[in-house]
Amino acid sequence: MESLADTQWDVTISGTGLAQSLLALALSRSGKKVLHVDKNSYYGGPAAAFSIQEAQEWVDSLQKEPGREPFEDVSIYSPADAADGGKKLSSSRAYSLSLSPQLVYTRSKLLPTLVSSKVYRQLEFQAIGSWWIYGNSPAAAEDGSPANDQLRRVPSSREDIFADDKISMKAKRMLIRFLRTINQPQQTGEDLEQPHTVEEDDSDMPLSEYLNAKFNAPPELHDAIHSLSLCQQAPHQTRANVALPRIRRHLGSLGVFGPGFASLLAKWGGGAEIVQVGCRALAVGGGVYVLGQGVQSIDTSKAEDESCYLLTLSSGERIRSKYVVGSLWDLPAEAGHPPIATDKVSRSISLISSPLQSLFPVTAEGGPVPAGAVVLVPSETLSSVTADVAPIYLLVHSSETGECPDGQCVIYGNVSIPGKEGQHILEIAIEYLLASLTNANDKPTVLWSLRFTQVGVLETSGSPTGICKSTKSDDILFFSPSSLDLAFDDRIVEGVREGWKAILGEEAHDDMFMNFEDREAYDDD
Repeated sequence: MESLADTQWDVTISGTGLAQSLLALALSRSGKKVLHVDKNSYYGGPAAAFSIQEAQEWVDSLQKEPGREPFEDVSIYSPADAADGGKKLSSSRAYSLSLSPQLVYTRSKLLPTLVSSKVYRQLEFQAIGSWWIYGNSPAAAEDGSPANDQLRRVPSSREDIFADDKISMKAKRMLIRFLRTINQPQQTGEDLEQPHTVEEDDSDMPLSEYLNAKFNAPPELHDAIHSLSLCQQAPHQTRANVALPRIRRHLGSLGVFGPGFASLLAKWGGGAEIVQVGCRALAVGGGVYVLGQGVQSIDTSKAEDESCYLLTLSSGERIRSKYVVGSLWDLPAEAGHPPIATDKVSRSISLISSPLQSLFPVTAEGGPVPAGAVVLVPSETLSSVTADVAPIYLLVHSSETGECPDGQCVIYGNVSIPGKEGQHILEIAIEYLLASLTNANDKPTVLWSLRFTQVGVLETSGSPTGICKSTKSDDILFFSPSSLDLAFDDRIVEGVREGWKAILGEEAHDDMFMNFEDREAYDDD
């Protein structure tokens, strides 16, 4: 077999994260000699999906080598009484637990990219249905402990609003006016895809103040409206000019692929499935993959008679490559790490002993049965948590996603408070949610939980989510750290496009990006 050193590579991609794998897809028909390596023995990096056993191995490896991946404070919680009442985990391989369970809005740039590149047939997307708010209820106990009937469905259409018997007529009129204002262009001829424009004087106004000043919105509706933005700060801390475009993204995505839903999830493991199809496309196109080998060092001084860098892989093998692409965690420091500010969030993946079917109602006549739901837990509703901290988002996936066996579900928790404090808040929020869903026939419990802090960038922080050049060379490119947003960040696609253009140079034309012919004949009917 020809060694890697015998080939002069046009591009070496280090790491199989989401951005790197989309770049591999973009280069799969370019005719370039592409080497794609990963220091890990699995695909996906921060977008990987694990079985129970693989998750334990992942935790063990990060505890032995902290800092090798953008994760901290990793641990597994497996309660001793998980098997009580016959409720227990299934075999390890029955689970596919995603480190990247991001939802994808139906108007996301990712979807037309997957269609034009012809890899969409290898993916299966499912609907995310209801948004829920866990909140104070007249049924709550005096001591603040959770009570039944504390979950309220968030209305996001006229039909939802009129069908909600828990909202007063005054509040309904306010919501209709808000939706109409946010979901319309500001002037005749304006592009419908452009977000609602907030008056300049209101640009830094917190969302709560904006709702009060412009719509006289009652406080009990602030969290519901805020939840549609998926912003990770509380309504009174989130600027209106940040939240409103995100709310309009949600409203504008409703009904694109069917009634009753605005966003999707990728079956079998979220971002990990998208990674797989990108890597598979490059392999079919002649690219070479090597797992378990990363880029250990780079000699950034090119020889006078060559246009390539000399790279040393972790196996000791030395290769030559004209372009090198990776992330801060996939390329060594001597490659010239660009200065990128990072954020941190606490996350958890919890396996639940119940399917929690009440969270997945069909949301519109003729609509699909959703496989996902979003629950916002305002921090002030948790009696043992200091008020006025960040909201907690719980993404609930049913067994229809293929991520867990029948009779169970997965809750992906997220709060923008890193470390043990954030993980403790997630634990309490999940406990309250499950208590609110308990009935005489079903007492859902946490069977197993993976907890960690993730390092990356939030769209609202202003950090770049694209591609940056090395501080030492224009031919060494760095993808920004993974997006920590709950929805797929379309700037990732733009970053991949920029990397593709940099590598192809004059050969690149915008109409060629991810625009491929089918390799085989298909009858989509």
